[in-house]
Amino acid sequence: MHDPVPRLPSLLEAVLSVGTDLELRATLQHIVDAAAELTEARYATLDMTDPGRDGLRGIRTAQRPESPEPPARPEPPESPESPESPELIVPIHVDDEVFGDLRLAGKRASPFTDEDEQLVRVLATQAGIAIGNARLYETARQRERWIEGAAAVTTALLSGESAADALMTVAERARRLAEASAGVILQPTEDGGMEIVTASTLDDPGDIVGTVIEPGTPVLEQLLGGEPVFIDDSATDPRMTTHVRHRFGPNMMLPLQAGGRLLGTLALPRRRGGRPYTAVERLLATQFASQAALALVHAEAQHSREQLAVYEDRDRIARDLHDLVVQRLFATGMMLESTQRRSAGTGDTDKDVHAMLGRAVDELQSTVQEVRTAIFALQQPPADAPTTFRGKVLREAAGAAAVLGFQPSTRFTGPVENRLAEPVTGRLLTALRRALAAASRRAGVSRVEITVDVTAPLPDGRPGVRLTVFDDGGAGTTVTWRSPL
Repeated sequence: MHDPVPRLPSLLEAVLSVGTDLELRATLQHIVDAAAELTEARYATLDMTDPGRDGLRGIRTAQRPESPEPPARPEPPESPESPESPELIVPIHVDDEVFGDLRLAGKRASPFTDEDEQLVRVLATQAGIAIGNARLYETARQRERWIEGAAAVTTALLSGESAADALMTVAERARRLAEASAGVILQPTEDGGMEIVTASTLDDPGDIVGTVIEPGTPVLEQLLGGEPVFIDDSATDPRMTTHVRHRFGPNMMLPLQAGGRLLGTLALPRRRGGRPYTAVERLLATQFASQAALALVHAEAQHSREQLAVYEDRDRIARDLHDLVVQRLFATGMMLESTQRRSAGTGDTDKDVHAMLGRAVDELQSTVQEVRTAIFALQQPPADAPTTFRGKVLREAAGAAAVLGFQPSTRFTGPVENRLAEPVTGRLLTALRRALAAASRRAGVSRVEITVDVTAPLPDGRPGVRLTVFDDGGAGTTVTWRSPL
């Protein structure tokens, strides 16, 4: 055995070099390069015992000078049994476990010596310590990223996002943290399956949303039971049955569950051939999903409380309007109508008074209709699409107000909800939309009046509905639309 002392400076330099970087891949590359430099080997590789644990495949050194064509794989050009190409193999241990084998081949001057092996074993000992430190650093860094991501999701969800935006926030943030090809949210369907309702993807293929996992599949039983599912290759795993599975490789499907309630599933598939998820990534992603589910529940509860407060306030305003304003207007209208009848019985001497009273009665009746419309609008959910005919007309009026700069007045005559049905309501809303658009294009419009009357018969005497849209632009424009009921 040769004395390794003359090569001690090189060994010390190599030992120091393997600990110069905290990033795991860089540390492994330093180890391989240092071993090749120390032994004058043309080829050096590090084959890991469990590549999936750290998400890395074999590490090899760059081709060194005076070498023939490089091998196609990160392995010596010839087998260990070949006398022309002897190989030196030294295991690297990390925490009493074999991390992998450091393989050296192609020494230029002579075969590997006992001195080479002794030097590489010393290097391997230091490499084990460096790898352990790099693992700790990588785990801490990953944990920090996932914790920050979970906090950002919680903040975003509690800021008042809609349900759809909240799910997209979770999917997008998780996709970035996991370095996945897609972030997907699935929710249970009425027939016992699961459907993709939200997807954040890098290439946005467009046909992922709406994909359904049919009832009875093995993976679905686990998901509905609140169990995480980890898949090595989505394209070949028999549990995966969707038409998009062939696009993806490693996958994590994590339950969004809080308080015993399953909100859905977060899926994080990587591209085919992508690196597998490590045990640390699986743990952190599972914790993220639990935190996100809790944030979704809290955001939903907060939104419900805010809606309840709005409903209570609107209900109070509606009661005040009905109890105070409508009753007083109705009483005043009755008084004026009585006065009008009395004045009509006195002859033609007070025709001007009679006409004036008639206009006052008409104005009060219009005011009562306006107030009733306002009360109805107050009773509508603030964010939900209206389902009643009155609500749909009011929505069209509100949309026109954004363009006109003022709110059109709306009046309903007769039992519009009882007498109007599809397809008449659809045609009427289309006509209303066109009339409001035309009014918004006219100059000088400061007042728009919408009237829907289901008590006005058609010219031929049949029951019908009449839509009138008046605006005061120019000399005034009135659009009238009729249809049989």
